[in-house]
Amino acid sequence: MNIYGLAVLALSFLVGQWMGEFLGSLININANVGGVGFAMIILMFLKEWLVKNSLMSFEMEAGIDFWNKLYIPVVIAMAASLNVKSALTSGTLAIAAGLLPVLVSFWVFPLILKKFKPKSDGDSL
Repeated sequence: MNIYGLAVLALSFLVGQWMGEFLGSLININANVGGVGFAMIILMFLKEWLVKNSLMSFEMEAGIDFWNKLYIPVVIAMAASLNVKSALTSGTLAIAAGLLPVLVSFWVFPLILKKFKPKSDGDSL
């Protein structure tokens, strides 16, 4: 079922990456500028076009939704790894700016969990 949407997502990704590389070369930057954003916009338009022309089967829609949900976390993880690499080469201020919110989150999150306990539905195991 999930393979049906993979071709649509791959086409969107490849065209989006090409557009990002082209935009980067247009403004004389040796980088991909907005390729992921272009890919997501192309995917949305392509999906709507397929629905409008009654070419979208249930399996294809489920496949696109599956890969679409998987695509965004992967891109965020890739961007985060680049940010960590930049922070490590930039110096101690960048590392402290990233480390401080993480440590505060580890301290605050347990306090929030203690304050807001989920209601029981009567099923106890």
